[in-house]
Amino acid sequence: MPYPPEISIIMPCFNAEKSIGKSIDSVYRQTFTDFELLVVNDGSTDGSLDILNELAKIHDNLRVIDQANKGPGAARNHGIKEAAGEFIAFLDSDDSWHPDCLSKLHRALKTDTDAAIAYCGWQNIGLSPGRCKPFVPPDYEKPDKIETLLRGCRWPIHGALTRKSAIAAVQGFNEQWTSCMDYDLWLKIASFNKIILVPEALAFYHHHDGEQITKNRLKIALNHWQIQLDFLATHPDIAQTLGSQKVAEITNGELLKRGFECYWKRDLETARTIFRKVMRQKYGSAKEWLYMLPSLLPFFLHRSLINLLSR
Repeated sequence: MPYPPEISIIMPCFNAEKSIGKSIDSVYRQTFTDFELLVVNDGSTDGSLDILNELAKIHDNLRVIDQANKGPGAARNHGIKEAAGEFIAFLDSDDSWHPDCLSKLHRALKTDTDAAIAYCGWQNIGLSPGRCKPFVPPDYEKPDKIETLLRGCRWPIHGALTRKSAIAAVQGFNEQWTSCMDYDLWLKIASFNKIILVPEALAFYHHHDGEQITKNRLKIALNHWQIQLDFLATHPDIAQTLGSQKVAEITNGELLKRGFECYWKRDLETARTIFRKVMRQKYGSAKEWLYMLPSLLPFFLHRSLINLLSR
């Protein structure tokens, strides 16, 4: 295997003994083979480290990095620091790739040397059939690029290949975020660098226990909103160009949209917290406030009111 490799694949691992073998198998099924795989064991207390050490005996380009538990952001940053490749790919220890994923993303970046990120579509695995259709994000290289990115970078962390130099320029992941850390990274890089779409679903996001994402709705919504605000505070020229009304719609409006998604899914506790946050920003139409105002009531009264109106 030539050294340094073209691509460094970084995989954080925490108590993933049930899934990490399949994820690593996905890596070694890639048609692109000039890579190193850096697995950062983030203080696992199950059998993950034993599995990794055995796999490292089989694959000479698999390196296990062991650290105390610090969270996925710190684990990824550790991997970035150790990476030798010109390009960085991330894969979580329970997700997978299409065999041609790295090949097609790498070809895109080698063809367009001005691009910092090549990104692709993705597909959910393990949810209801209607929620497992392949999704290809839009081509962001349009006049409204930054506005669209602010609303959301709609590719998963393992649906992109990034130049290591671009990641270094923004100092890697912000470790304060326990969710949306990839959105924070993509926003910082993609807003000021060209990105290129590979319009195929090449990344697979594996869900376990069906709907585990519902547990994180509130954290994801609030972190996404705060990352938007932090980015605009760091780049006041962008906020000024967009204008205060558009900024409010992109930030508070998107948060409110997430609140209503929770409301209609009857995740009332999450919706109430989001509604109260939005009301403190004095945002929303009169009709929207009619839905939000009851969140100031005690929970049991709010629930009773909804049940009464639903009859």
